[in-house]
Amino acid sequence: HGIIYHINRLFRQTKSDYTRRWYASFMNQRPCPACSGTRLRPEARAVKLGGKTLVEVSQMAIDEAYNWVTSLSAPTGDSQPLTDEQFEIAEELLKEIRDRLQFMLNVGLHYLTLDRPAPSLSGGEGQRIRLASQIGCGLVGVLYILDEPSIGLHMRDNEALIETLEQLRDMGNTVLVVEHDEETMRAADWLIDLGPGAGVQGGEIICAGTPEQVMAHPQSLTGRYLRGELVVTGPNGRIRRKPQNGSIVLEGARLHNLKNITVSFPLGTMICVTGVSGSGKSSLVSSTLEPALARALNNAQATPGPYSRLTGLEHLDKVINITQDPIGRTPRSNPATYVKLFDEIRKVFASTPEAKARGYKAGRFSFNVKGGRCDACGGYGQRKVEMHFLADVWVTCRECGGARYNRDTLAVRYKGKTIADVLDMDVQEALAFFAHHPKISRMLQMLHDVGLDYVKLGQSALTLS
Repeated sequence: HGIIYHINRLFRQTKSDYTRRWYASFMNQRPCPACSGTRLRPEARAVKLGGKTLVEVSQMAIDEAYNWVTSLSAPTGDSQPLTDEQFEIAEELLKEIRDRLQFMLNVGLHYLTLDRPAPSLSGGEGQRIRLASQIGCGLVGVLYILDEPSIGLHMRDNEALIETLEQLRDMGNTVLVVEHDEETMRAADWLIDLGPGAGVQGGEIICAGTPEQVMAHPQSLTGRYLRGELVVTGPNGRIRRKPQNGSIVLEGARLHNLKNITVSFPLGTMICVTGVSGSGKSSLVSSTLEPALARALNNAQATPGPYSRLTGLEHLDKVINITQDPIGRTPRSNPATYVKLFDEIRKVFASTPEAKARGYKAGRFSFNVKGGRCDACGGYGQRKVEMHFLADVWVTCRECGGARYNRDTLAVRYKGKTIADVLDMDVQEALAFFAHHPKISRMLQMLHDVGLDYVKLGQSALTLS
């Protein structure tokens, strides 16, 4: 067997995401030459209904497919695409197809093609497709839970989404929505307002009742916004920066519904790409521009959507894509390690008289290496219990009580606090505690500036939104 066989075998067998990505860098996807990417045999591609093959129908957008199915249900006569016998056989099927397409139209997915690959859908699109499928099921007595379904939706499409949620409710179900959108809050039958702040300052029920009752509650911050007492101010007084460093110009972008467009992105400015849901924002930025820049500047293996030319690269050094992907996949990953803050904190503990007397270096205070960490849990602070046919469960380590370190390491203190105590601080506490350490304060200030005061330095990445 040659190298290709071994790469394929190892790619299929590995359980490591990193290793799988490395093997995937030697591969690419191409349309099948036999079926041209349609996935159908010649016999299946040859059959037509209403003048369209299955391939042609699959390539239609949902609104176009709805119109086509409706045309098949036209009254009998010369314009009827189906014979009376065919229509009698297909009538119920056509109604079912039309209803399901209508459900997807109602949640603002008119622009998606029927053959759109599922991995290319945004999280909001996937959630709305699942929502549409639930309406089609016609279930009664179900509790539906949705986490911010309006994310990524244009104001135009939000009303249709709310109507769909109300339709689910009217069928005899309960709809529980976690949401910040004002229109959704106003449309709710019952509001539960939590607060008063975030993190340890939150976790209390401020009020619960109808939107009118929440608006009247004196302690509800949400109510003050809903009744107009507080408003989100615009950018009045902010200085608009003029482009000074040239532009990145993307020519001929044509992924999904992009119409061979040319876009200029002025550098040195803050650019907002907006538009109604499905207008091509993600296709342009996330699926074409970013991977094209990553290939050119970062030597990445990314595959951008089709485009003709990209100019202005001489003005950039690299591209960084800030996504909502998890910052880690194990309890070891936390905010302090991700922003390199923990490296500086470990140096502070290593500089204490107690640490010097014991001969401890900064590495002693890492929970990722042997020596200072708890041997029982390997520095996780938790132990994994395998549940076989169920998801694994993490439980607090009995040996260290979740502290991650052994007793000798926890004997070293800085300003009366152990390294475990510091990891248990939130950003606001740590800012005051390390006020005289400029480098640490600078990193903590960045977390503070993006609204993460309430997050603990050692909080597991698995618990972050």
